Amino acid sequence: MSTRTGSSGEEERIERREQLVAPIQAGEKPPERWRIGTEHEKLVYKRDDHRAPSYDEPGGIRDILMELRQFGWEPVEEGGKVIAMSGDDGTVSLEPAGQLELSGAPLENLHQTCAETGRHLDQVKAVGETCGVGFLGLGMWPDKRRDELPIMPKGRYEIMLRHMPKVGSLGLDMMLRTCTIQVNLDYGSEADMVRKFQVGLALQPLATALFANSPFTEGKPNGFLSYRSHIWSDTDPHRTGMLPFVFEEGFGYERYVDYMLDVPMYFVFRDGRYIDAAGQSFRDFLAGKLPALPGELPATSDWIDHLSTAFPEVRLKSFLEMRGADGGPWNRICALPAFWVGLLYDNAALDAAWALVKDWTMEEREALRNAVPKFALDAPVPGGGRLLDLAREVLAISRQGLVSRNRLNSSGDSEAGFLEPLQEIVDSGKVPAQRLLDKLHGPWGGDVGRVYEESF
Repeated sequence: MSTRTGSSGEEERIERREQLVAPIQAGEKPPERWRIGTEHEKLVYKRDDHRAPSYDEPGGIRDILMELRQFGWEPVEEGGKVIAMSGDDGTVSLEPAGQLELSGAPLENLHQTCAETGRHLDQVKAVGETCGVGFLGLGMWPDKRRDELPIMPKGRYEIMLRHMPKVGSLGLDMMLRTCTIQVNLDYGSEADMVRKFQVGLALQPLATALFANSPFTEGKPNGFLSYRSHIWSDTDPHRTGMLPFVFEEGFGYERYVDYMLDVPMYFVFRDGRYIDAAGQSFRDFLAGKLPALPGELPATSDWIDHLSTAFPEVRLKSFLEMRGADGGPWNRICALPAFWVGLLYDNAALDAAWALVKDWTMEEREALRNAVPKFALDAPVPGGGRLLDLAREVLAISRQGLVSRNRLNSSGDSEAGFLEPLQEIVDSGKVPAQRLLDKLHGPWGGDVGRVYEESF
């Protein structure tokens, strides 16, 4: 989740609708300036007893962050607490229960993305040796109850933790127990954004299936392959889901603004602190009638903050966020941006991907999204067959898109090699969660705790 570091006190206030469209429209870039931003979270555990470390304890989350200073990272504070580290590779920040996230820098190609990921892995492993912690690449804590997990000292999390139980039964699980990988991608125009959004939404269930990696809850199989994805189905219906309007004629920036105006607020940020505005209306804010700040109009940063509080399968800000994947180990981190860059950053690939999904009805899209958390690549697809069959076609399109991009490393290799972990999954027909379940019922002898031997 976003880490806020500034105040909106002196900014220009929003008085016209075009000021709401402007930050989204400002994301338009020519293809030569399109970048790749990769975010990945991991679970942090103490090696001696596998518990989740608290923020303040020796060797805990604060110490982990501060140890990163040796690699050039600088602290970011909120209320006198270090909540993130900023550096050339982006930001290392905290999820609500201490999950550690790298929000990577915007990079030109996947070779750079994988190098960035490798640097981060080396750094956190070194810090882990000092602090006595390990890292798990999973979509969800395999054995922890909510009440066993710490809460990080970020103001927006306090507000969200209070609000989540009012709007869904699994929102606290989303905040406290899950991890994801996502990639942020650019668009060249409104029309380009629309097509990428449509393809991204339609194929997000395929990404969920390929990265399904959360089959355990509180030490037992939970009946799902991506329980993390299932959690989103009962988190908050006002700010999640497949967004049917994206596929309607006339969709564009204005329509997304309308959607965001209907998403209830969480907070406003003033003078270094978060003010609880949970459930209140940004439309009222525009009219100077927000109960949390009566008589005050929003600043641009308030709107940008608000754009970060919706959680659909694909999210639009000044870029598009692909949000469907469970957390995973190092080699699969690089595979997610490869999958989407191959599909969305080459026009021929984008057209080919759209041709596969353009005739699906909204009911068929929703049915696929609902089936994937439990069945992954065995989920039925519109028109017959399994998602596995579609996966073969889509991976071939993505691979060709990466080859066509012709971004080579010093050895002359294209970016297409980063798809190999996904190709292995498709060739075997088994997603990561199924492999974990095989181990549970085989060499692990039913002991989910053995997953800690599969460290990040």
